[in-house]
Formats: sequence, C-alpha cells, structure tokens
Amino acid sequence: MPDHRTATPDPMTVPSASLPATGDDRLWYVYAVGRAEEALRAVARETSGLYGEPLHAIECEGLAVLASPVPAADFHEQALKAQLEQLDRLETLARIHDGVVARAGTRTTVLPMRLATVYVDTERVAEMLRQGSDQFASLLAHLTGHQEWGVKVYALAASAAPPSSPVSRASAGPERSVSPGRAFLQERRAQRRSRQDAFRAAGAVAARVTDTATAFARDRVAHRPQQGGPLATKAGENISNEAYLVPVEHAAAFRDELTALGDAEAGVHVEVTGPWAPYSFATPGNAAAAGRGAEHGRDPDEGQDHVE
Repeated sequence: MPDHRTATPDPMTVPSASLPATGDDRLWYVYAVGRAEEALRAVARETSGLYGEPLHAIECEGLAVLASPVPAADFHEQALKAQLEQLDRLETLARIHDGVVARAGTRTTVLPMRLATVYVDTERVAEMLRQGSDQFASLLAHLTGHQEWGVKVYALAASAAPPSSPVSRASAGPERSVSPGRAFLQERRAQRRSRQDAFRAAGAVAARVTDTATAFARDRVAHRPQQGGPLATKAGENISNEAYLVPVEHAAAFRDELTALGDAEAGVHVEVTGPWAPYSFATPGNAAAAGRGAEHGRDPDEGQDHVE
C-alpha cells in the first residue's frame, strides 16, 4: 500500500457535476460533512486522504462533504469486510479517517461520517447531501461552538495483602493459626470486599462526575464501559464511559473540575480526554437513546461468594 503521508498535488474544489466521472475501478470515500464555506475548501486543498489521494469538497444545498477516490477492488463488500478484520489495516483506515476529520474540525464545525462509508460516484454523494440537508444543517447548528470531551471513571481495587508466612503464623500463637484452606478463603473474601468497596467508591464519584459535567455540557451520551480489549488500556475497571458536548469557553473548567473529583478519592481514577471531533453527537437522538447507561458502582461479581 502506498505511504499515506506522501505529498500530493492540491485537489480541485469544484461542484460535484464538474468532478471527473467515476469509473468502475473506484468509489468515493466520505469523511465528514460541513457547511460549504472557504474553511472546508481550504482543508480539501491542504489534506490528503486514503492512498495519498487528494480530497475533494463536493458541494450541494449549501453543504459540502470531504471525499476522496478509493479503489473499488478494496472497498466492495467482501474486500471491505476483509480489511476490517485485519487489525493493522483497520488501524490505518481509522487513523487516516480520523486525521481528516480532526483537521477539518480545527477549522470549522463538521459531522464525522461513519468509518468506511463509500458511494458509487460523486452524484450519489451530492444526492446524500441533498436528501439530508435539513438534518445536516440542524446538527451543524447544534454542534457549532462546542467540543466533545470523554470522561471515564475507573475503580482501582487495592492489592491484596500477601499471605502470612508460616513463621508469622507460628509467632501468632496456636489460637490464631488457621489451616491453609481457611487462610486462602479468608484472603479471597478480603479481596472481594476490597473490590466491592472500590466499586462503591467509584460509583459515588461517577455520580458526582455526571452531576458536575452536565452543569457544563449541552449534551451527554453514555457509552458502554470498556472491559478488556485494545481500548481498555488503563489500570482498574472502567465503570463509567461518557461523552459530553461542551461549549468551547467552558472546556478548561470542565476538564479541571472533573479531574479534581478523581484526585480527591483514593482508589478511583477519573480520565478526561479531548477535545474530539463530535462522533458521539453526529447522529440525531444519540443522547436520548443512550440513556443513563450502566448503574454506577455496581461490581459485576457483587453478591457472589464462590471461589473460582
């Protein structure tokens, strides 16, 4: 695959009808929708997309979509499925897609398109803008002047104390000595209590985080907590994973106040990340549909008393 960082000539930014017709050997990959204004056209002139291809700003109904041609052989249904199953190819696709969206987002308000969205030709891209023009315009107005921030709360269970040695058990006297089996069960119960205490503490912090964050934010989306996998990179267990749409002028106070909530509670970590392109808010009704999310602070194993 070509080096995606290779410089390419400045792309043309012209109405969709003037773009070269798409042949059977390529499709049009779309990155983001914004208003048809000079800021977005400048991003197209200065930025490359997948395969180092120049971006085009395809305009219709006062809107524009950033798009670039891609080989049809790599993006028909079966080929695309194969790409998404290869972690290195998926990472490259996601990195370049997000790079275009992020660069556009530093210049103007944009709606990120779903990863790996392609159209047969530029007329189909323009028709997508035409059909969704009212919805796109409404979302852009909603997002203007705002940034997406992510907030995750982690429960950090205390490390269990090391088992007592035979010498310490002997020195404790016969009345305090226990069998190895009983000592093991006692240690497991202590570990479980520590874990449950950590979840309760983190749950209380998560509730305060939500209350504090919503005082700053225009919208909130509760995502599924990240349990395992490549995205769950922090120590402890993620019990709350939320996104907030925050006015730009309140972003610094939002970050500082939420970070302080985690610093004030032992065994709890609050991670605040951003600003991001508004992926969580680019679809109507996301915040309402997401609801409250998982119950804060409930240990999935709470109530179980078995030994694994």
